[in-house]
Amino acid sequence: MFSAVSAVSRLFSVCLYVLFLKVCLRVSRIQRCFWTGVDNRALRVRLTPPVGARTTVMTGGDLWELGMNRRDFIRCSVAAVLGGAAFGRADRAQMAQKLNIVCFFSDDMGRLDTPVYGSKDVRTPTMEKLASGGMTFDNAFVASPACAPSRAALLTGLMPARNGAEANHTYPRKGVKFLTGVLKEMGYEIACFGKVAHGANKPVYGFDYYRAKRMGISGEVAKYFKNRKSAKKPCVLLMGDRRPHVPWIKESAYDPDKVTLPPYFVDTPETRRHQARYYTDITNMDADMGRCLEIARKQFGDNFIFVFTSDHGGQWPFGKWNLYDAGVRVPMLIVWPGKVKAGVRTGAMVSWIDLFATLIEAAGGKAPAGIDGKSFIGVLRGQTSRHREAIFTTHSGDGVMNVYPIRSVRTDKYKYILNLRPDCQHSNHSDILRKDGAGAYWDSWDAAAVDDSAVAAIVKRYYVRPAEELYDLESDPLEQKNLAGDPKHEKERRELRGRLDRWMKEQGDTKKVFGKPYPASGRRPREVLGRGKKK
Repeated sequence: MFSAVSAVSRLFSVCLYVLFLKVCLRVSRIQRCFWTGVDNRALRVRLTPPVGARTTVMTGGDLWELGMNRRDFIRCSVAAVLGGAAFGRADRAQMAQKLNIVCFFSDDMGRLDTPVYGSKDVRTPTMEKLASGGMTFDNAFVASPACAPSRAALLTGLMPARNGAEANHTYPRKGVKFLTGVLKEMGYEIACFGKVAHGANKPVYGFDYYRAKRMGISGEVAKYFKNRKSAKKPCVLLMGDRRPHVPWIKESAYDPDKVTLPPYFVDTPETRRHQARYYTDITNMDADMGRCLEIARKQFGDNFIFVFTSDHGGQWPFGKWNLYDAGVRVPMLIVWPGKVKAGVRTGAMVSWIDLFATLIEAAGGKAPAGIDGKSFIGVLRGQTSRHREAIFTTHSGDGVMNVYPIRSVRTDKYKYILNLRPDCQHSNHSDILRKDGAGAYWDSWDAAAVDDSAVAAIVKRYYVRPAEELYDLESDPLEQKNLAGDPKHEKERRELRGRLDRWMKEQGDTKKVFGKPYPASGRRPREVLGRGKKK
């Protein structure tokens, strides 16, 4: 569709063509000529002599030298000025029509904790609205299940070993390109709210506008648009709500007795109360996302793409800081009016690193060469139902709370996990600190494990793990039965181990251990750090 300004500019083009034809006919060796565009001060003419074609830029002086009289020169000059101005306005109009990009990130939310992915407990009407209006990704994964490396992978399109942010609270090395930088070069204004990047190095991401508030983001977004002075520029709106990151809200909107616990949780009153609080944070986050969605629609009409996803799973045992699906498989919902069909689901396997290339292509650009991510724009447009044949994930630790490096590869059917230090204990903030609204339920797990062998097995599996784990995801989606030692699955184990080893070598993954691990034969990490009684 052409705007009125564009139509006017094309009318001037016709006039210029006629004037130029008159000029060019005076040039003896030129057989034909046609107008090809206006460039500020010069008129571009393609001249075709007998031996071939060439393009030349002709100014007013050049035209005069060709024998154009003063009257024709003035006509041509005025037409050029007016036509150039019209084209300038058309370019600005085109810039204003560039796709606006809106992303909303939750913090520590598991994929299964919304009705969109099967939950019967949690109320998330905004997510359901997004699902009904766009595409639901059933197989979306992050690169790493901790905040800093996950978000760094998103913003660089590179896996942790390649961008430099491997352990939590580490950051990309100097010289790495960021998604925000590429989009700024394309003419976008970058507005960021809350937790999108991680840590104190946010200035390197080049946000044009930044507000640190991590809850109630919709109010800050409304203020931004009310006071925005660069409304003609296309916008990238990045929003990161800290919920449901711990500590979870004290006031619960759910009945603890009615929440559903996964089979690898220990069913205690304390666990249920914390789960209800976790769900409440999700619902409250969903409500504010709904307000942000309405603001985006008011500002951009249908000219925007909206992405909702989470940086990794919830801060629960076997979730965050783990490479089980509860830690790395995340919700992802994308609405793109006029481009993505409403209410569709895809089983295509995509990674957070792929968002880098996808958003750039959606905006009409081209992603930098050499990144790990690849665009899944074809999936969005319904042109293909597949994207990746395998998903690789890494975890390298989180300070003294978690010194347990892990690597994994996942296909449609199998997940292979390599625990790099099986001689040591897995742990994290929850079992060590045991704070209210975070991990206080752990005391009830320890108490229950004294007399209940099933509970004791869950607790043991949490702390001590084998070197290799293999799961049949079709028959065991919650990854409860390790097949790594089963002769019937030796072929799959060997193939996936080889695939993972080759990938790590390609990545330059040194398998570095960040910190001093806690030996499996020693005291619990909580006791070593002086947080609990010695046994």
